[in-house]
Amino acid sequence: MDPLPAHLLPATAEVGPAGQLVVGGCDTIELAAEFGTPLFVYDEAHLRRRCAEAVDAFGPGVNYATKAFLCRAMARLATEAGMNLDVSTGGEYAVARAAGVTPDRLVLHGNNKSVDELRLALSEGVGRVVVDSFDELDRIVALVDAGEAADTPELYVRITPGVEAHTHEFIRTGQDDSKFGFGVASGDAERAIDAIGEHPGLELVGLHCHIGSQVFEASFFEMAIDVIAPFFHRYELPELSIGGGLGVAYVAGETAPTITEWAEAVHRACEKAAIRAWVTAEPGRAIVADAAVTLYTVGTIKDLPGIRTYVSVDGGMSDNPRPVLYGSGYETFLARSVTADRPRTVTVVGKHCESGDLIVREGGVPADLAVGDVLATPVTGAYGHSMGSNYNKVPRPAVVFVADGDARLVVRRETVDDLLLTDVG
Repeated sequence: MDPLPAHLLPATAEVGPAGQLVVGGCDTIELAAEFGTPLFVYDEAHLRRRCAEAVDAFGPGVNYATKAFLCRAMARLATEAGMNLDVSTGGEYAVARAAGVTPDRLVLHGNNKSVDELRLALSEGVGRVVVDSFDELDRIVALVDAGEAADTPELYVRITPGVEAHTHEFIRTGQDDSKFGFGVASGDAERAIDAIGEHPGLELVGLHCHIGSQVFEASFFEMAIDVIAPFFHRYELPELSIGGGLGVAYVAGETAPTITEWAEAVHRACEKAAIRAWVTAEPGRAIVADAAVTLYTVGTIKDLPGIRTYVSVDGGMSDNPRPVLYGSGYETFLARSVTADRPRTVTVVGKHCESGDLIVREGGVPADLAVGDVLATPVTGAYGHSMGSNYNKVPRPAVVFVADGDARLVVRRETVDDLLLTDVG
């Protein structure tokens, strides 16, 4: 294989004097030695640039989708850049609040919000609640009628437009058969809008629409806008959130629209559909995915002549479950020789007791790969840390932000003591 394409690396990535990968002015080999592996390394300048691009494209208050990657440092960085935060659970809400984010800058999502989650958010004056079902609407009404909301709740209705984006079935959300939102074809969307409008203690401020994740074609967003346009014409709603889902390139040969190009396509579609509302969005993956690389240490190389070569590293499906869940593809390279040719085809696997514990099914590495090498996978800033687990009781990796030659630990590595902390039996 050819050397790793440079566009898959973080914005400040460069080649050091010995051929090693340097990000944010920090030598990744030295980072691995200092902080251990597996290690998520995030380019802070890259994160700030992407947040700024989103604000320029959609305006201040565009929402960062925290499900992609969230810690207190990320919450502060996004809000300092002018973004609000989209949170979908009480846990995400708590992390955002612990980072000092005020409730008015949070949008509460989720298809099964509990009474406790809603009570906390409404009592603190959350910025928006995206209503996802009639049962949830009943819970909101009960809390409002009981006087447990600090202010009149400002609500979005999540619309399921019946648009099936061409992506993995597990991350399609806009089709009629979905656990999310109110269907247009069934008439549920209209009934939900009318129900909110009839209650004096609720304020409907807009509609929300999300068609799926890892979507590369703007035409799917345009189709969704065409479906929901009549609601804006009929109800004269002031806001529209087109959700998130913009795809990113993970492997050589893939390309994806920029946030700016995505926004331009959405705005053109809204103009064509005569939607006069303020249009916002929820980029997550597009903000953080290619801002990070994951560093691993090679522990075992198992060559099966005529079959394949397995390269086992000290992480796996517990820090990147996407290949197992979705069959997602990733590239791999050695941190010590980032621009080297990669003639040796290997299968990078984790340390878990699963044959399916794959990180890279067919990756390229230099011919002199050896035990102890620091192996890197790029574009791991989204849904690695956030979807991680403790399977096989493996502690979760640390996370560092790098900028201007300095590395700061923002999430420490878990320990065995952490694993035992909640085990009270």
